Amino acid sequence: MPFISQIERQTDYSLFAPTRPIVIDNGGSYFRIGWAGESDPRVIFRNIVQRPRHKSTGETVSVVGDHNTALLKYFDCTRSGPRSAFDNNVVFQFEIMEYILDFGFDRLGVDSLGVDHPVLITECPCNPVPSRCRMAELLFESYGVPSVAFGVDAAFSYTYNQRLGNCDKEGLAVCSGFNTSHVIPMPERNLPFVLFVEGEPVFEACCRTNVGGYHVTDYMKQLLSLKYPQHMAKLTWEKVEDLKMEHCYIAQDYAAEVKLYQNETKEAEEKTRCWQLPFTPPPVEEQPSVEEIARKAAIKERQGQRLREMAEAKRASRINELENELRGLEFLLRQVEKVDENDIPAFLSDTGYVSKQEIESSIAKVNQSLRKAKREQVELDEKADVTTADKFPLVDVPDNMLTSEQVVVFRWCYMVVMNHEWKELKEKKKQIFLKTTAEGRQRARQKRAEEELLREKQNQLEEERRLENPELYLDQLRTKYKELSEKVDQKKRLKTNGNNSNGNNTSGGVGRGERMSAAKKERMRLLTTAAFDRGKGEDTFGARDEDWQLYKLMSKDNDDEDEGPDEDETELTRISSRLQAS
Repeated sequence: MPFISQIERQTDYSLFAPTRPIVIDNGGSYFRIGWAGESDPRVIFRNIVQRPRHKSTGETVSVVGDHNTALLKYFDCTRSGPRSAFDNNVVFQFEIMEYILDFGFDRLGVDSLGVDHPVLITECPCNPVPSRCRMAELLFESYGVPSVAFGVDAAFSYTYNQRLGNCDKEGLAVCSGFNTSHVIPMPERNLPFVLFVEGEPVFEACCRTNVGGYHVTDYMKQLLSLKYPQHMAKLTWEKVEDLKMEHCYIAQDYAAEVKLYQNETKEAEEKTRCWQLPFTPPPVEEQPSVEEIARKAAIKERQGQRLREMAEAKRASRINELENELRGLEFLLRQVEKVDENDIPAFLSDTGYVSKQEIESSIAKVNQSLRKAKREQVELDEKADVTTADKFPLVDVPDNMLTSEQVVVFRWCYMVVMNHEWKELKEKKKQIFLKTTAEGRQRARQKRAEEELLREKQNQLEEERRLENPELYLDQLRTKYKELSEKVDQKKRLKTNGNNSNGNNTSGGVGRGERMSAAKKERMRLLTTAAFDRGKGEDTFGARDEDWQLYKLMSKDNDDEDEGPDEDETELTRISSRLQAS
């Protein structure tokens, strides 16, 4: 069975006489402490220390052992893994050892006055003298123990079994620890493989190999990870250690055991163990009741109403600020109009404005923001929120009524320029072009929205037909796909070979005129007609500016069939995707 941590604090410490020794088994894997004369230790825990930080407060704490894994979820252990005080079987980190002894004595019931009992503590064979001195110093100085005795656990075990009659005075003891194993390869006095002579251990003949229980567990973990790579994350070292301690055994005859499993006998099946990884089934989601749905809907509606009220209050505050700013700018503009033009810069020196035009521009911006805040109808793709009459004021004015005063009103930058009427006419043409462009973009957006709505409606109708009769729907799709494929292939052949459908091409190839589409032929005809339409057959096309207007006539319909896929190819692609999805 695997070791189980026992960390309950003992309450009978004061009942033991001061002469009763405290026994400590200071192993590389587990720390055990109890009273001499009892068959089992009182306290058992892993001989490791962690110092994680609390996730909320950032405070560093010391956690001894691995008994409180549920508590560690509140701490950040990424920067502080478990640390041991041992290097193989020798204690060398006495700061960590002090944390472990503090916890062990506290769980045994020792109070803050110190330890008033003799202490017997185990150590590895041939323990270095500096390590033993530091351990004795720690016990004497920090805990005030009256006396300390060190011993090897293998010697204690041999003596105990000798008293029980399980072994003689002379024999061999093999101590396999967590990181190391100790044996005697060649003892003295010509006694083969004897560790104990006349009941006394011969430590000067002891040897050590750095192979122990840790390496067995690690090797088993590697084998399980290679055999079950899909469970590598769950096959932790601790779980594999539990498997080893609970289900594994030491073979008396290794070769016979291997042959037993190779032959797949019934005894091998009885010794085989199946172990189930911890499995937590996913939680079953229960459908909410009608009352729960109604309650959540009411909560959502209240939250939405609260958000709408907050947005309305924010919008009202914004409108109030803009109206105050607009009134202030209008008042400043009226004051500027009363001031002489030469004195305007001095008058506006303290206001942050430098000219009357800047104030007017600020008023226009504030008006724009105010209308936007009041949720007037605006174009989503236009930054300026103004009406057509305000944006293009010269569009509806006849050409013969354009005057120099209107230039001053609408384009004040032309005040000091000659030929006001010509500049007004030029400005009017510019505004007409901008207005036409804006209206064209609006029509294009509306057309795209209508096409999108039509596509959604068609997709919905197709989905209804598919659900109503899937087989008929697939047959219709395949038939339509075949027809469109033939049609597209025919178009491509005509585009490559021209319109010579009778096949009487005597030249054996395809001429340039036959490869040209109808749109290209029409463009070539327009260019040829314009070039030689001068009466004398001379090619003077391009000498005048009016000649270049021909290119606008050529591209206004945008009928070049080489620029992108036609409707049949688009429909063919859509049907192909529908067939793949079905």
